[in-house]
Amino acid sequence: MIFVSHALPVNAPDQPALTRADVWEGLVRKANNALPFVPAMTECQVVERLSATVFDRDIVFRGQSFRERITLEEPHRVVFTRTAGPVLGTIANEVEGDGDDLQLRFSFALTVEGVPGGSAEEAAYADGMTADYLKAVAATLDAMRRIARGEAA
Repeated sequence: MIFVSHALPVNAPDQPALTRADVWEGLVRKANNALPFVPAMTECQVVERLSATVFDRDIVFRGQSFRERITLEEPHRVVFTRTAGPVLGTIANEVEGDGDDLQLRFSFALTVEGVPGGSAEEAAYADGMTADYLKAVAATLDAMRRIARGEAA
């Protein structure tokens, strides 16, 4: 199983300051349509709404198809549970800190179908996933800043 967790500062010099509410709004947008936020994702469609805070979506990420159950835990966490596809597990996006000291943390615990735990193949996959998710978090923050500036995400 692959376990990774990283946090990036939300606010950066020479960028619009984002509040917790701004970040939460961006995470909700990303949950509903991740394409403006995640460069490695090429398809994202909500397929079923189970409640106001839980829904399923189909995505294509790194060329692979997945179904994810999204759980919105306002105002601090969005959980993406992979329910179908070649990589299963849980991904979380969390808003941490207060005021100007906000961070956006992403964490994942994933298993790759057909890949032995602890193998070199799993480590290589984990490295690629980590790089993609770091890019996704940075792209998510960039999209949130565009929204804050009044630009389309």
